[in-house]
Amino acid sequence: TAYEIMPSLVGSEMCIRDCLYAVYLVGLVLTMADLFRAEQAQADQKFFESKEGTAKSVIFIFFPGGQAHQETWDPKPYAPLEYRGPMNSIATKVSGGRLNETLKHTAQIADKITVVNSHTHGEAAHERGTHNMFTGYRPSPALEFPSIGTVVSHEFGPRNNLPPYVCIPSQPNRYAGTGYLPSSFAPFSLGSDPASGSFTVKDLKLPGGVDDKRFNRRRSILGAVNDYFATREKAESLDAVDTFYERAYSLVSSKKAREAFDIAKEPKKLRDEYGRNSAGQRMLMARRLVEAGVRYVTLTYGGWDMHGNINGSIRGQMPAFDQAYARLIRDLDERGLLDSTMVCTATEFGRTPKINGNAGRDHWPKVFSTAMAGGGIKRGAIYGLSNATGSEPEENALGVEDWATTIYHCMGIVAEKELMAPGDRPIEIVNGGKLRKELLA
Repeated sequence: TAYEIMPSLVGSEMCIRDCLYAVYLVGLVLTMADLFRAEQAQADQKFFESKEGTAKSVIFIFFPGGQAHQETWDPKPYAPLEYRGPMNSIATKVSGGRLNETLKHTAQIADKITVVNSHTHGEAAHERGTHNMFTGYRPSPALEFPSIGTVVSHEFGPRNNLPPYVCIPSQPNRYAGTGYLPSSFAPFSLGSDPASGSFTVKDLKLPGGVDDKRFNRRRSILGAVNDYFATREKAESLDAVDTFYERAYSLVSSKKAREAFDIAKEPKKLRDEYGRNSAGQRMLMARRLVEAGVRYVTLTYGGWDMHGNINGSIRGQMPAFDQAYARLIRDLDERGLLDSTMVCTATEFGRTPKINGNAGRDHWPKVFSTAMAGGGIKRGAIYGLSNATGSEPEENALGVEDWATTIYHCMGIVAEKELMAPGDRPIEIVNGGKLRKELLA
């Protein structure tokens, strides 16, 4: 034992002092080593200042479940029936462009958007495909990456006292969240559907019996408590809470900011033109929010995991989207906002080239379609090409890294910039993505 090895040291006060001092020195050395490692990591971190680009705001429309490209953006009218499927296609205002027959309104505004028919990644599972499209990263067991909206929130912060990142009606999945970034950059969720007759935004009004004077008094008391703890403990979690409360105070105390969420202030005629349904009112709310100053709005619509009866399912959901999407693009253009507002559609993956035995299509990540418009994106274009059966890209395959890099570029964020992950690990906003200049106006 230690007593047998060093019998002469037992009971020696000098030895105890020396041992304690040695332990102190070891701890100090380790602490300083950690500090130096952190400082070195920050010194090695690639930094680029983010400045607003052509896209001052983004509206991100997500189709959960995996939307069939053949029955939406990339029909195959000349393919054999088992590939073509049961639906027809229509011509658009773009030369050579065709869309599914249910997209008659979108066909008329095709000269304002870019349809991408060559998206690809290798993830056929819902969760992994969702992760790709919300983060621009392939999933990793070692780290959870922040969503694009979270990065925008981190880089730019609030504008006009409004949250920089909003989800309609709520955060749709964990990958729309903050990942390794602090919780202060999380999205603000409405909490209910703008299409609902009882629609209200949660946490936007003061509680009953609390007027502005009482609210400000409570705020000052909380501020004093926070200051007390801040002088005794410094932690990222405390900073995140402080930031969260400050942004909440700014939102609740600003009448103009609160009114941005009041969809009832929109003209009834315009609400009808968007459609009195989830697709219409969510997109109208998104337009209202970006017009007021929100930087990034994510909204979801429908369920697109159509393993059976794809004909009936598309006819049941696509017309409402078509009406709302076309009106959104026209509305932004009429207000002079389309050139500064990017509108992206996305989904988890595409669907199998052949119709299955249940008259549906199964998961297919090799190729799928999305649409991009505004904010610096070319108008009236078709980017990329899938092959004759819609089974793989034939021209200009577009991976999630390049797609995300292009979105960030339009917003004024350099995708090579590194953010600090836990353990003082600098992580690029996008790993290896390249700007697709052909998509730009």
